[in-house]
Amino acid sequence: MHNDQEKVVEIRGLVKSFGDNHVLKGVDLDLYKGENLVVLGKSGSGKSVLIKLMVSLLKQDEGTIKIFGIDTAGLNLKELNKFRLRIGFSFQASALYDSMTVRENLEFPLVRNVKNLTKKEIDKRIEELLDAVALPKTINQMPSELSGGQKKRIGIARTLILNPEIMLYDEPTAGLDPVTCIEINNLINEVRERFKTSSIVITHDLTCAKQTGDRMAVLIEGQFNSVGTFEKVFEEATDQQVKSFYDYNFIK
Repeated sequence: MHNDQEKVVEIRGLVKSFGDNHVLKGVDLDLYKGENLVVLGKSGSGKSVLIKLMVSLLKQDEGTIKIFGIDTAGLNLKELNKFRLRIGFSFQASALYDSMTVRENLEFPLVRNVKNLTKKEIDKRIEELLDAVALPKTINQMPSELSGGQKKRIGIARTLILNPEIMLYDEPTAGLDPVTCIEINNLINEVRERFKTSSIVITHDLTCAKQTGDRMAVLIEGQFNSVGTFEKVFEEATDQQVKSFYDYNFIK
């Protein structure tokens, strides 16, 4: 399926421990250009550690992470900061600044990272992104006036404001009601179409995995024990933990 496609992320032999807690035990993973890849795992399985390693918020014990063909371990701080602008990281909590309006929240990363933009260019970009997440009327609201789902959308808009090539979504549907979950899943797919992103979606929500993932990788006890389409992973599941995942989500 991917023979002719370029890899934007290539992870090999990734190991990370915190003391005696061996979180990742030799993980391999590829993300292809234009793909939505879901990383599925229980809480505490190391999903978030994986994406923190990718943006160098943590350092691996062993293994390599190549993003856009660049080995991230070799970057100095200045190179790393420039490099991080190409990756959008959407945190589990929307990470909006409570004291700023929606407009100011979106403006902040732009003004900080892109020099010489005119007021008009900034306004145009903000309006375009609020339109993309279907919340144009919230521009002057404070985060406290928004619902959980709206905050999540604005958080995604703020992540997109710098035009990242890769999006990392950390538990995008956590804490949201089922209808809002479906809206966020649809938004993740729309973002890919509209902004031509490649994405890793970290989740333990199978509906999210099924709706957004071209492929999924199941992280169990520090390793990916099955990688493939949603159907393939669950049809061929021999591992009881993969099966129990499916049962937990779909057989209530």
